[in-house]
Amino acid sequence: MKNILYTLTLCLFAGIAFSQDAATAAPATAKSGPAMQLASDVVDYGEILQNSDPVRKVKFTNTGTEPLIIKNAQGSCGCTIPSWPKEPIMPGETSEIEIHYATDRIGVIMKTVTVTTNEEGVSHVIQVKGNVKSKACRRKCSRQTGQPSFTCKEKRPCKSIIEVFYLNYIKPGMPGFFVSYLS
Repeated sequence: MKNILYTLTLCLFAGIAFSQDAATAAPATAKSGPAMQLASDVVDYGEILQNSDPVRKVKFTNTGTEPLIIKNAQGSCGCTIPSWPKEPIMPGETSEIEIHYATDRIGVIMKTVTVTTNEEGVSHVIQVKGNVKSKACRRKCSRQTGQPSFTCKEKRPCKSIIEVFYLNYIKPGMPGFFVSYLS
């Protein structure tokens, strides 16, 4: 009697184990319909200077069995503008989405682009990150007079805290190295 009970228990556990393997193997088959496979879901601008190249590209492939159509791509704010191919992407073909970020804005970039396709119930989110640094001013100080002359690449006066502090609180005639030390 014990042998029969052990055999039935063993068969029951073996049946459960084999049924789980079959259930996990089923999703591995090719998906019918369109399927977008992004090369990367993160666009990293890194550290760039203000007004640098605003365009980055994300490649993607249609891994499905039907043409892929991008219905819409929307940035999380007006400073992130995607452009995408309007024609259908055939199965196995690769294309790209261009992302334009307004690099005139200084600071950390933490935005997203949401891509909607003809896939059922699926939208793809691309993270856009980086850091835009301001262009450094060239600070020059006349060694003869000790008076600072602050100019930027645009040849306009610089309004920095150091300049205001120096002109308002430091006595005229102070040696020019003081400004260099503060900056």
